[in-house]
Amino acid sequence: MTLRCHSLFCFSNMSPASNALKCNLHFSITDEIGKLESCLAAIKSMNVSLTRIESRPSKTADWDYDFFIEFQAENQSQVVQVVEGLKKHTTQVRVIGSGTAVQGGMSLSCGLYWTPLIEYMTLLIYIASLFVETSVPWFPRKMSDLDSFAEKVLEMGEDLSADHPGANDPVYRKRRTEIVQIAKTYRTGQPIPHVDYSQQEVETWGSVFRKLTSMFPDHACREHQYVFPLLVQNCGYNDKQIPQLEQVSNFLKDCTGFTLRPVMGLLTSRDFLNGLAFRVFHSTQYVRHHSHPLYTPEPDVCHELLGHVPLFANPDFAAFSQEIGLASLGATDADLEKLATIYWFTVEFGVCREGEKVRAYGAGLLSSFGELEYALTDKPEKRPFDPQVTAVQKYPITQYQPVYFVAESFKDAQEKIRAFANQMERPFTVKYDPYTQSIEVLDSKEKVVKYAQNIRDDMRNLTMALEKLM
Repeated sequence: MTLRCHSLFCFSNMSPASNALKCNLHFSITDEIGKLESCLAAIKSMNVSLTRIESRPSKTADWDYDFFIEFQAENQSQVVQVVEGLKKHTTQVRVIGSGTAVQGGMSLSCGLYWTPLIEYMTLLIYIASLFVETSVPWFPRKMSDLDSFAEKVLEMGEDLSADHPGANDPVYRKRRTEIVQIAKTYRTGQPIPHVDYSQQEVETWGSVFRKLTSMFPDHACREHQYVFPLLVQNCGYNDKQIPQLEQVSNFLKDCTGFTLRPVMGLLTSRDFLNGLAFRVFHSTQYVRHHSHPLYTPEPDVCHELLGHVPLFANPDFAAFSQEIGLASLGATDADLEKLATIYWFTVEFGVCREGEKVRAYGAGLLSSFGELEYALTDKPEKRPFDPQVTAVQKYPITQYQPVYFVAESFKDAQEKIRAFANQMERPFTVKYDPYTQSIEVLDSKEKVVKYAQNIRDDMRNLTMALEKLM
């Protein structure tokens, strides 16, 4: 079996009944001839309607590939039958979510519709065709589609690596599990649950807060410094309490339309960047281990709230971040890797020019006092931000960056990202509709004409406004 590093696609073969259940299920297989076919045959024999199937290389050494499927079931009994049927072919099977399905037919991202009479071999041929490099990976079309990312994390979350400061602390691990459950059960539209942080967690936050805020005046970009006092005033930013994601998310929404969404741990680059297309930032809620308050091997709530959040309240930075997200929708694996690298050197470790000086705007810098100080010295190399060059630059993840890319402005960076995306292999363009919080694919003459008409109406309003000012 030869699979791409990340393949994601969806199909539908029937209109779900009004009382159908939508179920998400995960199973893992080894790289054996016919293994996937036998699993799909077992699913087909249960007479369920698959609406999506996703494959990724497995995180564990015992398996080669992980599969996530979404299907329509008549009742819970049928879900159990599917699980038991799959267990005859693989012991790694688990249900990761279920609920009542929406009435009506389900349209395909690729524009096809499959009837209930589809033959099994045709299904296999269709699936195989979607693994080739010319396929378009599945991507979310509406905000609620982000719910499918809720339990699919690469690492961290509940499972800590052996070198994590809290790996051998059972109290800390239990606490992490409690907080992670919030992200695991959160769904679009719900208020983000309140976390009652312990005194020890607040003290850890306070240590980080005091150290970093003492450095921001001389190291952070002007946009970050402008917003930070507003967070103190409106969201309770101080060293005596950890701000709640719900309050911060509401503040960001009022400023730029960005919102926060709790996440269990590290997402794949594709899932994370796809979220940015909807102006959604996936944020952790747990706190780094108290034994190392000024160090963390992973993003934690200190990194998110002190590094990322301030700039998401800036309109130009928000637009720049969304531009990367929009470019990631349906991108090939090769282009996705380039976009993830660009994100690394901008949103995480970006620096910008302010007159004769260079200041930090990347969250990885603004939440790390050591690298924040180092990045603005003459020790690392600084190059002009050019997406074509930045996208292929190699970088270390366990040490300070030897190279940083300098943006002239967020607006300039956004225009460069847009030009870069226009040269990608993706055979269509997308736009975000803030009114419906959905993605529209501009892949037909009718859609482009409608889009042009909307722009014409906006230009008419702009002209009228200018005339009244003259």
